[in-house]
Amino acid sequence: MNFAWPLPRKSALFVSALLGVVFTSCASAPQDFANKSLPPSSAENQLASQTAANSTGNVAQKAEAAPVPRARPQLIKKATMKIVVNSVEQSIDAVSQIIEKQQGDLIGLNERQPTKENSRHTASIQLRVPQNLLEPTLEELAKLGTIESRNITAEDVGDRLVDFQARLTNLRKTEANLQKIMDRAGSVRDVLSVAQELSQVRQSIEQIDAQLKNLQNQVAYSTITLNFEAAVSSTSPQRAVGSQIQETWNKSTQSLGTFTVGLLKLGIWLMVYTPYLLILAAGVYGFVRWRRTHTPRENRG
Repeated sequence: MNFAWPLPRKSALFVSALLGVVFTSCASAPQDFANKSLPPSSAENQLASQTAANSTGNVAQKAEAAPVPRARPQLIKKATMKIVVNSVEQSIDAVSQIIEKQQGDLIGLNERQPTKENSRHTASIQLRVPQNLLEPTLEELAKLGTIESRNITAEDVGDRLVDFQARLTNLRKTEANLQKIMDRAGSVRDVLSVAQELSQVRQSIEQIDAQLKNLQNQVAYSTITLNFEAAVSSTSPQRAVGSQIQETWNKSTQSLGTFTVGLLKLGIWLMVYTPYLLILAAGVYGFVRWRRTHTPRENRG
């Protein structure tokens, strides 16, 4: 009975090993048989298939090695124009209509009337329009008069935009990690320390986000500085007679008031210095009397 159990266990192990060898041989045999029994035409077809596969792989590798097209440049465009027009007022009205048509905004207006130093009516207008409408807007503005100068500048800020976006992404990841740490923090000291770090990170996020939005806004909208100058020198119109009389009356009354105030001030000064004037007058009078009394009669005769 003691020898009956080991024998079947050894037999089972031997049978399992034998079956594994058999199955392995059966699995590899059909493949070897197929490779050996292929006719010449099948071999040629297989070679052609492998060649086609290699060609496809080479094409795919070339496609992967092809240069990646560059991203569109992010440009900040600014334009400056100086135009000589017949009427500055009418040109300003026309610019307002063009801005409304091109969906732009008026940023600033500085109008200068004719003066003695500058006898021409001039105006400076600053506006902004969508970047894709910059050229059409310039063409419309050029029709208002004769162009004396025109200048367009462009600055590529694509690298700065990418840098801001990358920094913003990293800071937001840091913010999320700090928030998780803060939620799991135990002591008050740890919570305060993490909260301080979180506040600094959020402040940096707000600053970079504002810079990014400002840069994107400058890219989306182009700025145009427009300078108008009247073609003919204009003279100041003659003022009405009533206006001149009114001005003369104002000046005369002002002069009278100034003179009256001057007399009052002089009277106040005399009143203040009256004792000194009396003392001076008494001294002069005493000196004259003394001289008369002590002068010999022969000299007086």
